[in-house]
Amino acid sequence: MTAFSRRSIYCVFCLMLAAAGWAQDHRTDVLTPDEVDQVRDATQEPKDRLELYIKFARVRLDAAEKSRTDPQVKDHAQAIHDRLHDFLDIYDELDENVDTYADRKDDLRKALKSVIEADTEFQSRLRALQAPPNATPKEATEYQFVLATALSAVDDGAQDHRQLLAEQDEAAKHKKKREKNSGGEDLPD
Repeated sequence: MTAFSRRSIYCVFCLMLAAAGWAQDHRTDVLTPDEVDQVRDATQEPKDRLELYIKFARVRLDAAEKSRTDPQVKDHAQAIHDRLHDFLDIYDELDENVDTYADRKDDLRKALKSVIEADTEFQSRLRALQAPPNATPKEATEYQFVLATALSAVDDGAQDHRQLLAEQDEAAKHKKKREKNSGGEDLPD
């Protein structure tokens, strides 16, 4: 291998590293530093952590709805798109946390009830954004893809969350039966 080709390979490698670093630096986290601290403090309790993600998703959805009519917003469609994207990122985090806790075999029945209620609320609010008042057809199409993606994610998540709750309810019934049978029966004298 010549010195020229080694140097070329080295330059390409350095450019790839620089580009990867630049892309990572320009990626913005959807949670604020305060929200990150709140999540970090709630790591042990699934219900607390999941309710935080619900709260954060609600805030992003509120912002998307407000963006429709906020006179300070110059590009309503782009603002709605960005807030919906933030909502979707947080909802994905919520869903990943549910999966993580379920994989650890944590009892999520109380937490899942809150999540399922939020799913229903989110579905309704996202559907309301499909027919925005005072939006031109061009504006509405600018965020329809992210809106459809968010709706699909929430619809799928709601179905998964209901199924997981049913599975955990069933497992709890069987566990209670086993405990009753193993510890509750009188032994003959």
